[in-house]
Amino acid sequence: MSIIPSLFGGRRSSVFDPFSLDIWDPISDFPIAKPSDVSRETSALVNARVDWKETPEAHVFKADLPGIKKEEVKVEVEDGNILQITGERKVEKEDKNDKWHRVERSSGKFTRRFRLPENAKMDQVKAAMENGVLTITVPKEQVKKPEVKSIEISG
Repeated sequence: MSIIPSLFGGRRSSVFDPFSLDIWDPISDFPIAKPSDVSRETSALVNARVDWKETPEAHVFKADLPGIKKEEVKVEVEDGNILQITGERKVEKEDKNDKWHRVERSSGKFTRRFRLPENAKMDQVKAAMENGVLTITVPKEQVKKPEVKSIEISG
């Protein structure tokens, strides 16, 4: 067994050889999808970046969705307090004469879900899309300050 990998072909396969090209994948035996089996939808999901901030008046979500039209995005409320953003980035049409040098932009479906706290007014959600940024505003119920009543002490 050689310590230096062969530079002239000849795939070697040895569990004990640290330079072997057949690498054991411990995840391959699990009944879940391997990274090579996962569709391109996952990469689109990763690229749907969302910021969530809470102001005194509302929960504000901002999602970067460059190149996606507002007709291709859906904002929904489900189960009373779950905000769901779904959409799809279409694959660019290919011309047979084109020669691609690099493909980094992802395409496919994406879904993001957020469980909102009890103070969110889910019936008053507003969404707007401008310059590739989706802004969702979920107003909050005003927290009532407890009424304090002074009691006079007799005696």
